Amino acid sequence: MKDWYEKSFGEDYLLVYKHRDAAGAVREVKKMISWLDLPQNARVLDLCCGTGRHSLALADAGYRVSGVDLSGVLLREARKLDAEQRVELHQADMRELPLDGDFDAVLNLFTSFGYFREDEEQMKVLREVCRMLKPGGCFIIDFMNSPHVRSHLVPESERETDGQRIAEKRKIEDNFVKKDITIIPQDGDGEERHYHERVKLYTLEQMKQMLAASGLVIDEVHGGYDEDESYRKESSERMIFVGHRPHPQEM
Repeated sequence: MKDWYEKSFGEDYLLVYKHRDAAGAVREVKKMISWLDLPQNARVLDLCCGTGRHSLALADAGYRVSGVDLSGVLLREARKLDAEQRVELHQADMRELPLDGDFDAVLNLFTSFGYFREDEEQMKVLREVCRMLKPGGCFIIDFMNSPHVRSHLVPESERETDGQRIAEKRKIEDNFVKKDITIIPQDGDGEERHYHERVKLYTLEQMKQMLAASGLVIDEVHGGYDEDESYRKESSERMIFVGHRPHPQEM
């Protein structure tokens, strides 16, 4: 049995999430650069890079970028966008990366974390983030803010895109936020397609404990990419961890 993330990140993912644009990625990367203070030509790993929006913005900013994703479909789109082959792309599971470390920064963006049923599986991801970083290297893990998700969850929504009706149902169950997606062709040509997404809801304290246990140090927590980026427990939509892998003398 394939798990949900092996099924959902295919052709229909490009339809469901087509509203995510390159201009937004450029704005977000500018903010990330201001947090990390990376030198030009630094090595950056975009972990769960998807179609490569942020990878390409990072390359445009003067960094040497590698991207990793499990989805062959999304990597195919990333290669189309990266006509000059500036980003080194790899297909792999984020729990076991086929790369050596020595990155100056690792980015894990837009809730590309919490996909697995067991906490130990999420810990494998964090330990890989730590392994990828050189001592003193920086990380950003951009996760949803669970108190905001709990208080603002929209149970049902519908929209139409490219002649397809997209119906989404959301619920919180067993500390997971779960989304069921149905795509219905409006011209009657083709069958309905169904997808399921599931992400673990971790609190700020739980994330702090997991990051510490994986050998990572948190320097800042932000609530978003806007000008007022302060993290507020009840109102921030995001929970963005900025930190580093400590040098041996820090430990």
